Amino acid sequence: MKLSDGIEQAIHSVAMLASLPPDGLLSAAALAEFHGVSPSYLLKHLQALSRAGLLDTVPGPNGGYRLARSPDAISLLDIILAVEGPEPAFRCKEIRQRGPNPLSPGHYAKPCQINAAMLRAERAYRAELRRITIAELTAQVVADDTDGAVAERGCRFLELHLRTKPSQTPRKD
Repeated sequence: MKLSDGIEQAIHSVAMLASLPPDGLLSAAALAEFHGVSPSYLLKHLQALSRAGLLDTVPGPNGGYRLARSPDAISLLDIILAVEGPEPAFRCKEIRQRGPNPLSPGHYAKPCQINAAMLRAERAYRAELRRITIAELTAQVVADDTDGAVAERGCRFLELHLRTKPSQTPRKD
């Protein structure tokens, strides 16, 4: 099974957003810069994640993206379904019923066994992806960062690019 490059970009972006403080935001441009990817391609996937309710979008010149749910409530499957859609990877076209000298429809009363096997595999694949959360992944990255280089890189980048959501409280002059 081959997933689009957008899946990797979306997962890394969500993982990075998981490290922000509650009022923190990152622009699509900053996320694209950090990961060295096309801003327009990443923006398409960030918008899909927003439509799926995984990210909040704060509009405006100082806006950006942040998680809409806690990292332990976002699974890899949530991200994949947001970017790729809910359709199964294998879609049976019933080609067994085509070609020369087709059999009568009665020969195809039982489901296609190839389709049945592929759907079983898809259910197992999705169950595993549903089990893995962004919180688990980020905790593993922290555990594996024995020299602190990964954390330091992220902190340096966030010092330059972190935005905060403006207060909703009106100012009193």
